[in-house]
Amino acid sequence: MKYYIVAGETSGDLHGANLIASLKREDPHADFRIVGGDQMKTAADQDPLIHTSAMAFMGFVEVLMNLSTIRQNLKAVKEDIIRYQPDTLILIDFPGFNLKIAAFAKKKGIRVCYYISPKIWAWNQGRVHKIKKIVDHMLCILPFEVDFYKKFNYSVDYVGNPLLDAISSYQFNPAFKEDNGLNERPVIALLPGSRKMEIEKILPEMVGLYYLFPAHQFVIAGAPNFGTDYYQRYIGDLPIRVVFNQTYDLLQVADAAVVTSGTATLETGILKVPQVVVYKANALSIKIARLLVKVKFISLVNLINNFLSVRELIQEDCTTRAIADELKELINNKEHRASVLENYDILAEKLGQPGASQKAAKLIFSYTSDSSD
Repeated sequence: MKYYIVAGETSGDLHGANLIASLKREDPHADFRIVGGDQMKTAADQDPLIHTSAMAFMGFVEVLMNLSTIRQNLKAVKEDIIRYQPDTLILIDFPGFNLKIAAFAKKKGIRVCYYISPKIWAWNQGRVHKIKKIVDHMLCILPFEVDFYKKFNYSVDYVGNPLLDAISSYQFNPAFKEDNGLNERPVIALLPGSRKMEIEKILPEMVGLYYLFPAHQFVIAGAPNFGTDYYQRYIGDLPIRVVFNQTYDLLQVADAAVVTSGTATLETGILKVPQVVVYKANALSIKIARLLVKVKFISLVNLINNFLSVRELIQEDCTTRAIADELKELINNKEHRASVLENYDILAEKLGQPGASQKAAKLIFSYTSDSSD
């Protein structure tokens, strides 16, 4: 079977790579065309048509500023889909782009599987009616999404969360500290995100923490689409390390973490590292988001648990001083730290067991095989 897979950002690239590996096990004759990042490139053994680093624009204002690039990317992907003629198009999250691709493919008679639902439960819930028309099979990774879609008489598949697969299969490096020139002082992990806009706003606040925690050492989880020189602009002469493609190893040794809202908050929760969640963006983008977004929380840990399990500091509250205050509680207040860890136990129970990638691959292969009969 021929599969065309589109992932537009770093987290989708990880899940896309694991899905490709699982599809190869299900379908020995699987052939792929990809839009994704380095991990999908390795899994599929081919260069992506477009790399995720040229696609991920976050925030209303940022999207408007890059409309020309987005249109060019859409055109390129549509033309490539027609040339390739896949048996199934697999879209991974990234709804602003992927829902347009889904509508195009549906008109062309191509089966559409959507792996990792758009977060339409957060805002613009009316999009569910469009999704019902253009997506043949929706595969969800968050337990509450099944009930959400049921309200709209749309049957979806819950496959579990693929981050459990990624973490359970990861080979942790016992020499991580030694390999990265770290000493025995406790580590605070800094995860500033993978988008330039996020890093520019958030990393300066994170770097400022260095002066307030002299007993700790700080390590930044760098995004693979940026180099060390980029992070050095914000670090200056401070002895803060930057590591790439070692986020799980970093979290494994961390005493606590400061995490930009996104997939990384859930990874940190699964690895049971006490965290403070932060987010800061263009002021206009945040203002618009606050008008439109319908959820109480921004972090996946809190959304899945449906209560405030970890502290969130957004926009004007995202300051070095406020982050430091919560970090001190997580590190020094035993009761507070224990409470966060208990909340992670609840999270683990709700997420269930690993196996999402394989379940998704089985379903996609089944649906593709049925359609070709």
